Amino acid sequence: MEKVRVSVGSAIVLGLIRGVVDAEPTTLYLLTYTEGRCLANCAFCPQARTSTARTDMLSRVIWPAFNVMDVIRCINKVFGEGKIKRVCIQALNYPGVQDDIIYLAARIRSESNVPISVSCQPIKREEMVTLAKIGVERIGIALDAVTEEIFSKVKGEMANGPYRWSLHLNALKDAIEIFGRGKVTTHLIAGLGENDEEFISMMQRCVDMGIYPAVFAFTPISRTRMAAHPKPSIEYYRRIQVAHYLITHGIKRFEDMKFRDGQIIDFGLSRDELKRIILSGEPFMTSGCPGCNRPYYNEDPKGPIYNYPRKPTLKEISEIQRQMGMV
Repeated sequence: MEKVRVSVGSAIVLGLIRGVVDAEPTTLYLLTYTEGRCLANCAFCPQARTSTARTDMLSRVIWPAFNVMDVIRCINKVFGEGKIKRVCIQALNYPGVQDDIIYLAARIRSESNVPISVSCQPIKREEMVTLAKIGVERIGIALDAVTEEIFSKVKGEMANGPYRWSLHLNALKDAIEIFGRGKVTTHLIAGLGENDEEFISMMQRCVDMGIYPAVFAFTPISRTRMAAHPKPSIEYYRRIQVAHYLITHGIKRFEDMKFRDGQIIDFGLSRDELKRIILSGEPFMTSGCPGCNRPYYNEDPKGPIYNYPRKPTLKEISEIQRQMGMV
C-alpha cells in the first residue's frame, strides 16, 4: 500500500497542501486508495460502481492521494502539537481492502498514540479482532438507511449492490462483542425516504444495542443515481437532531415521544426543557466518534448548515429556534 487519500481539509491541517479552511477538522479523515471504483453501488455515493462522478470525491469532499508514509509522519507531528484528536480510516470496497485497513492502522499505531477509528463495510470477525489488537479504538459500519426496504433500494439488493441488511446488523453485533458497547458507530442518513418515526425508532434501536448512531443529512452529488433526489428539509433535520440528542444522552426514549402520521409532535419534554436544550446548541453539532466534527461534509459553508463543526453562535441558535417553530 503506497497511497492513501486524505480529505482536503485534513490535508491542509497536515501541511500536505496549502489552503485556508473556515473550520479545521479535529479528526483527520483518510480513505483507502484504489485505482478503480468501489465494488459497492450505493445510490448516493460518487465512488459507487455505476457512478460517473470523479473518483476523488466522497460526499461533497475532494480526497487527493498522497504517499502513505508522508501522511503518517505528518499525523504524528500534528497530533503531538495538539491540533487533532483522532484519525478516521474510511474504506472503499475492493479486493484486499481489509489488508489495506489493517496495514494503515498498524503503521499509524507504530508511529503515534492518536486514537484511531475505522469506518468500513462488514468485515470478518477475525479481521475485527486483528484491528482491536493493533489498537484501533472504535469501528463504524454504516447502515445509512433506517429501514430494510430503503437499505435495499439505496445500497442493497435493489441497488444491485453487495450489501444485505441482515449481514450489516450481524457485523455490528460482532463489532460490539469485540470492541465493546459504546465503541461501535453506525451512520444513518436522513432524507432517503423515511419519516421521523422510522428514523427515531432506528436511533433508539442502535443505542439499545450499544451502537452510537452518527447522523448525516442526505447530500445530492452530481452524476450519482440520487443526484436529483432532494436534500431533507432543515426543519426535518432539526427534529431528528433533537431526538438524537435526547436518546444518545439518555434523557428520553423513542417510547416517550409522540408522533402523528410519522412526524414527531412531542419530544416528551416541556416547552421550557426543550428550549433549554435547543439554546445549548449541542444537538446541532456534528455527531460521531469523540473529536469528529466533519466540517461541511453535508453542506456548503454558505448554508444552510445541517451539522455545525463547532458550537453554534447565538445568532445561529436563534435561526435554529425559528427553523423549529420555537419563535
